[in-house]
Amino acid sequence: MTLRALFSAVVLALAAPALAQSETFLPLTSPVELAPGEPDKQVGELIYRGGVEIAPDKAGIGGISGLEWHDGQFYAVTDDGRWLVLTPEDVQGRLVDVSEVTLGPLLDEKGRKLGSKERGDAEAVTRTADGAWLVAFEQEHRIWRYPALDGAAGGSESGAAALVAGAEANGGLETLAAYAGGLLACGEWTDPARPNCLRIGASGAAPFHLAAPEGIAAAGGVPTDAACASDGTCYVLFRSYKPGEGNRAAIVKLAPDNAATTLAVLAPPLTLDNFEGLALREEASGSFLYLVSDDNFRNCEDKPGSGCQRSLLMKFLIDGTQPAPSAAPQVIAAAPPTPETGRPGKRPFPEATSVSVVLTTELGAITIALETERAPVTARNFLRYVDEKRFDGTVFYRAMRLDREPRPNGLLQGGTQFDPKRILPPIAHEPTTQTGLTHTHGALSMAMGAPGSANGDFSIMIEDQTGLNADPAASDPVWKNGYAVFGYVVEGMDVVAAIHGTAIDPDKGEGWMKGEMLAKPVKIISARRASAP
Repeated sequence: MTLRALFSAVVLALAAPALAQSETFLPLTSPVELAPGEPDKQVGELIYRGGVEIAPDKAGIGGISGLEWHDGQFYAVTDDGRWLVLTPEDVQGRLVDVSEVTLGPLLDEKGRKLGSKERGDAEAVTRTADGAWLVAFEQEHRIWRYPALDGAAGGSESGAAALVAGAEANGGLETLAAYAGGLLACGEWTDPARPNCLRIGASGAAPFHLAAPEGIAAAGGVPTDAACASDGTCYVLFRSYKPGEGNRAAIVKLAPDNAATTLAVLAPPLTLDNFEGLALREEASGSFLYLVSDDNFRNCEDKPGSGCQRSLLMKFLIDGTQPAPSAAPQVIAAAPPTPETGRPGKRPFPEATSVSVVLTTELGAITIALETERAPVTARNFLRYVDEKRFDGTVFYRAMRLDREPRPNGLLQGGTQFDPKRILPPIAHEPTTQTGLTHTHGALSMAMGAPGSANGDFSIMIEDQTGLNADPAASDPVWKNGYAVFGYVVEGMDVVAAIHGTAIDPDKGEGWMKGEMLAKPVKIISARRASAP
């Protein structure tokens, strides 16, 4: 799996709002390269920044046909009349996982499920300035407005109806993108005699023709989704499929006056699939486009063979939108920790027996309550390292910094680093389903490669990382068992945050851990038992 395959990885399960008739779970994902051996492959004006393949999983994820970025998550619709909320996880600016999926049925005006493929063939979704959602359907061509995606439709939007008058059942509105004061809609055709796009603004509706760019036009490229910035600059996704060649995709930048510029054409042998969704994410670090593919419910995971498809989510940086390089030394410092970051961890069972340990570091003391009653095997293993002074002189060496609020966010890792003179034999695994403990702010958790392999490396959570808890429904043994919590920082989280915020050396580390290693590891001077809390 992506980040999950690392011996000390973090996957976060962010809490989505409670939605009616919905299901929320941790999906199965695996990493995807755009071009083997080229992690930062650039195509045209787009620079690859990671991607994942999403397995159908128990809920039959698939048929994703539209994508919208909002408030840290992706919102999508599917060919079989469902909505999805996808929670992405970025590490060092790269997409490494989807930690949570919430999905449910789209409803009609009376709150009923749509029932049939003909009624439920949702192809595009966008969020308007007033917070409502517009969903475009084909076969029964229409646009419905939803005050909330998990509720009943609130009525129809008629502004783009003329665009699809007389359209074929499978050739309707594939593209919707709202922006401040306007809406872009495009149909799934490129005949120059018939306008395929429409801008609707304060002055009315203006149809126009948007041609497929060179490199995809000959393969039958058609518009299939779009995303717009607040100033009316839009990005339009074209996709095509040609027997014997496979899929292609292209991104066209559309100025507010509809002047078109091709940003990139993605063609074989790049990793591609049936891309039908496009989302725009604007951050201080740059503007990013995300592509998602529709597997047409013929996913290679459960229906392998000729013609199988995948659900891919890929992230691209738009070249030129990133900040100018700094002349500062090549180290990366985090934002200073806030007073809130320094709050102590909360023990779920404060009445349970515990043993206090003080880690004295170069930057201050950290007091830990070891859960000797709730997690006896793991806590006593840690105590053995303490009592035999095996932690004395070790370091905190890794700061995983997650791109999500509140900030700072992630974990701090330290310990014996497989030093043969320090490590003890691996210990039996104690899952959180057994101990009742959880990876909340301030929790200590054992690093491991597989259940039963932990020894002398541990991590401290900065903000909640409950995606590391055991998930009995997962098929992967690591995530079925999760990681083992064995204590909580009860004093000194400000010290943890200060260490976590020290400079990073972007060239240290290997694989996914590159760019997460402290430029100057912080020494653990001593680890000693203290009086009981």
